[in-house]
Amino acid sequence: MTVNQVALSYLVAWVFFILALNGLSSPVAARRGNLFGIVGMAMAVLVTLAITRSVSLIVLAIAAGGTVGAIVARRVHMTQMPELVAAMHSLVGLAAVLIAIAAVNNPAAFNIPVPLPRGNRMELFIGTFIGAITFSGSVIAFGKLSGTMSSAPVVFKGQHWLNLILAIVMIGFGLAFFFATPDSQWPPFIIMAAIAFLLGFLIIIPIGGADMPVVISMLNSYSGWAAAGIGFSLNNNMLIISGSLVGSSGAILSYIMCKAMNRSFFSVILGGFGAAEGTAAAGAQKRNVKSGSADDAAFLMSNAESVIIVPGYGLAVARAQHAVKEMAEKLHAKGVKVRYAIHPVAGRMPGHMNVLLAEAEVPYDQVFEMDDINNEFGTTDVVLILGANDVVNPAAKTPGSAIYGMPILEAYKARTILVNKRSMATGYAGLDNELFYMDKTMMVFGDAKKVIEDIVKAL
Repeated sequence: MTVNQVALSYLVAWVFFILALNGLSSPVAARRGNLFGIVGMAMAVLVTLAITRSVSLIVLAIAAGGTVGAIVARRVHMTQMPELVAAMHSLVGLAAVLIAIAAVNNPAAFNIPVPLPRGNRMELFIGTFIGAITFSGSVIAFGKLSGTMSSAPVVFKGQHWLNLILAIVMIGFGLAFFFATPDSQWPPFIIMAAIAFLLGFLIIIPIGGADMPVVISMLNSYSGWAAAGIGFSLNNNMLIISGSLVGSSGAILSYIMCKAMNRSFFSVILGGFGAAEGTAAAGAQKRNVKSGSADDAAFLMSNAESVIIVPGYGLAVARAQHAVKEMAEKLHAKGVKVRYAIHPVAGRMPGHMNVLLAEAEVPYDQVFEMDDINNEFGTTDVVLILGANDVVNPAAKTPGSAIYGMPILEAYKARTILVNKRSMATGYAGLDNELFYMDKTMMVFGDAKKVIEDIVKAL
């Protein structure tokens, strides 16, 4: 292929990526958006294969990675998608670091002049430290999401100062690499990369599990910028374009989610939010609650004029979305107005609940975002909360709370509140929920799918 043909093909692929992002902005157009993304990526891969000198190795790598990815994707449950996404981000970051190491070791193999020009050194420095932070930060996010490590914030005195000092030292060694001769470039490069790996761990460990959706989005942005940085060094327009799109869209999503949680965007990207230094969220207290059965819940909802369902992680764990749709259809048949209320960060990743409801083919006109439905709770007869905790916790209105200022679904305003949980365990934030102890609240304990199926039988 000629240079112009390659450039034109990459441009077309870029247009498909833009169309993919546009499609993914709406549940109605999401399938079409995914199709555009697949076409764009397929075109980018085919063009890359056409201009490479190592087709067999790349095809082998694609086959190996594709096989592993397909197996994992088929086996993973929807509830495990967030940690899978975190794991994928870690691999993108690691790939950026490994490519940078290869470029420093043998620039000629990447058509980079020897010795390394300073412009390329700067690009490799940026790609390396962002990729290293993405890798180690994603490992921590995976651990917190999968339960292999505690979701509680890990904080200690002087934490932010330590991060600042390490960042300054990392930049210092990056500058040393920038000005180093070919014979002395490896020590500062290795030390800089090692500090970046350490920073990734330190940036993510103080962030609690309740804030993991923002972390997922933030790391997605980081992985894009790492790819773009490496793309400049390799003079690969496709890497630059796709990396920039991922980086910018991830940053925008992180900003939107920060607004939804009343967090500082700059504090998030620097790993400075979550629990305050030296503090931890208080756990649940042993208090009496009013509990009932599925039959009781069915009676209350069937005699209501309006019901709002708040899906949470408990619904995802139980894979109860299809049963919930069946229950909603039976309530509709009885003349009950049923709607779904979605919090921007419900679950463990952005759009988690929206995807679950879409999978069950819940009509889009019944699904409402927080800002559109919050003013309806006060006039709603019954709210059914399925495994949600922090996103409906009135503690967000209490100064000094770990989630103070976080916008919540104002379910506590409803006339009657039904809460389905397996136990009285706290959410990711580690906070007790006063909503569960209100006089108008009835707890229905048990697996969400089993409880909803029993409600359906009783309707």
